[in-house]
Amino acid sequence: MPLYRYRAISLEGKIAKGEVDALNDFALEAQLKKIGLELIHAHPLGSSGRSVRKMKRCDLISFLFQLEMMLRAGVSVLSILADLRDAADTPEMKSLCAVLYEKIDAGSSISDAFATLPGVFPEITVNLVRSGEVTGQLVEVLHEIGRSLKWQDELEVKSKQLLLYPAFLTVVITAVVVFLMIYIVPQLVDFIVNMGEVVPIQTRALIWVSKLFVNYWWLILPAPPVLFFFVSILAKINPGVRYLLHAAALRFPYLGPVLKKIILARVSDTQGLTHRTGIPVLEGLDLCSKVSGNLVIKEAIEQASVRIANGAPISNGFASQQLFPALIIRMLKMAEETGDWSGAFDNISYFYNRDINESIGRVQAMIEPVLTIVLGSIIGWVILAVLGPIYDTISKIQF
Repeated sequence: MPLYRYRAISLEGKIAKGEVDALNDFALEAQLKKIGLELIHAHPLGSSGRSVRKMKRCDLISFLFQLEMMLRAGVSVLSILADLRDAADTPEMKSLCAVLYEKIDAGSSISDAFATLPGVFPEITVNLVRSGEVTGQLVEVLHEIGRSLKWQDELEVKSKQLLLYPAFLTVVITAVVVFLMIYIVPQLVDFIVNMGEVVPIQTRALIWVSKLFVNYWWLILPAPPVLFFFVSILAKINPGVRYLLHAAALRFPYLGPVLKKIILARVSDTQGLTHRTGIPVLEGLDLCSKVSGNLVIKEAIEQASVRIANGAPISNGFASQQLFPALIIRMLKMAEETGDWSGAFDNISYFYNRDINESIGRVQAMIEPVLTIVLGSIIGWVILAVLGPIYDTISKIQF
């Protein structure tokens, strides 16, 4: 569909400029008239190609918040999209509003229009909005989606905090080791060898490692990123490899349990969100399995869903999977007795959110001394291997 750049005038005499998709000049003029603009001039810019493949989460949160507020105030969807399109600060937001305006103006519902942009609106968002349209609670649903996205954004920040610090220290330690082995150690080793003394085993090992770095640095340095890239490609094309990597991530010392808590917190929040918006339990579990992002947990949710579909209580379905801790099972049993499912899932999310903060703090406090010990051990080995022969030589000198 062609993209037009237009210049128009409003009923109040104000000039408006912008870009919009339209089938032809007549369709463009009709679109502008619907929003109170009279076309002055327009020229095509070629095919728009507006697929809006992706948006930042913060921009999506802002869009949903503005949509919720203006719908709550009684403004029509098309007017909202037109205003947001004309006032957009980024090309992505302008394109998003233009595409949604076009779809809804052609007769699509909001959820159907969202469904045409899977890179922006995930399946769970589309289903939640569709549920809100059916039940007449679209504004409340948009509010819940925005709240959930903000919470997920906070979880993502916490996940990065968990991984960024050890990654930084690992890079620093690697850089120090490479510098020692390639630049410092060879100079010290030459001095030791020239003394003519018997070289101890720890010094011979240091010499061997140093020569390895000096002669094959071009192979050693790119090895980690190349290996990471190879494993990533293999995981994409082989589900078995991807499953093994996801399982290993959950079992990784110290980091794995925190990662598991983050995933289960997201799953619990999603299940609570689907329940509050009227989506059936089994359909909600299906959506939860898709947002988990981990094949092991996804499989556990799917197996629990099968048991629930066969008539087992929800708590029993989850209890049959060893991945879910006793807290979740206990909360689900309480919800079955009281009927307060939303409260149960909110409590689970609250518990995990608090526990995640404490766990990240503990892991970060522990990682620093561990990596410091590793770096100290390497430097200690170098010092021992270098100074040992020197001390032996000095001790043999007769004064």
